[in-house]
Amino acid sequence: MSLTLRTISREQHLAYIQSLPSASHMQVPAWADVKAEWRSENLGWFDDRTGEMVGAGLVLYRQLPKIKRYLAYLPEGPVINWFAPNLQDWLEPMLAHLKQQGAFSVKMGPPVIIRRWEAPSIKAGIQNPDVKRLRDIEADHIEPRAFEVADKLRRMGWQQGEDGGAGFGDVQPRYVYQVPLANRSLEEVHKNFNQLWRRNIKKAEKAGVEVVQGGYQDLEEWQRLYEITAVRDHFRPRPLAYFQRMWTALNTEDPNRMRLYFARHNGVNLSAATMLIVGGHVWYSYGASDNIGREVRPSNAMQWRMLRDAYALGATVYDLRGISDSLDETDHLFGLIQFKVGTGGQAAEYLGEWDFPLNKLLHKALDIYMSRR
Repeated sequence: MSLTLRTISREQHLAYIQSLPSASHMQVPAWADVKAEWRSENLGWFDDRTGEMVGAGLVLYRQLPKIKRYLAYLPEGPVINWFAPNLQDWLEPMLAHLKQQGAFSVKMGPPVIIRRWEAPSIKAGIQNPDVKRLRDIEADHIEPRAFEVADKLRRMGWQQGEDGGAGFGDVQPRYVYQVPLANRSLEEVHKNFNQLWRRNIKKAEKAGVEVVQGGYQDLEEWQRLYEITAVRDHFRPRPLAYFQRMWTALNTEDPNRMRLYFARHNGVNLSAATMLIVGGHVWYSYGASDNIGREVRPSNAMQWRMLRDAYALGATVYDLRGISDSLDETDHLFGLIQFKVGTGGQAAEYLGEWDFPLNKLLHKALDIYMSRR
């Protein structure tokens, strides 16, 4: 198949995303409005034979200080056929186009999963003192074609980026935790939760915890809980304006793109979460909780409600987003994987982010600049 790449309109881009079973929420056109500090462009790949659009990409451009050169970034994209035998015919025109646009370096995140580990295997790994990382455990499912993709990228001159950790910061997570929903009943999903999760859901119900959906006007209350969480977990919170922009941009594009949930007890909000929806893929994207009321298990109640809502929407996967691959109990992110493993889903490893230095000198300078921040 011979291909042509060109700039497309947001409408064309959105129509293409809507024709797919799903795509990353960072590859919908409205994501450009969320990332307002970047310039953006929508790219489309067309089959020369039929004129039909067969791929799309959202590119974000970040200008280097003082010079008109850009880092071009396609988060969790582009949305193309990654297993195409002629992968270079998809990526080479993209590199040529981005170079023309003034990019000195390109970063992308192929949405390709290499390995999956089921919850019982991870649990066994946690109990084994010789196992320090997820990758020390034999995977339950391996996608051999993903290794071919990695080989092709290396041969083309792409460089695999550093591990994205749990995706805290501007790097996308390499390891995520997902609950598959396709061809399963809700009863099966619930049965797969570990005992503690099932007990906590029951406890919350008994205590009278209610889970409700919020709207734009409730984002200030979300921010209050999120900032409490930031202090407790030692991270720098995003400002309220970011979430307001996210809500407006995403829900203007599709009224069901972003949701906000609260778990409350006796009229007091104890935990909150944002949920993103693109086709059959649903993400739990940000979570927050107060330091009080933990004994009534609001977070478990909220996740169970979100999962049920995702199921009702016809989702094929409920994605709990990033985890660290460390299984060391002293690691500060260990509690996160422990919480997510309780859902009985599976950990998945993506190909990670890849860089193509179009100008080696500037690329190196950026690396040094980033490492000092």
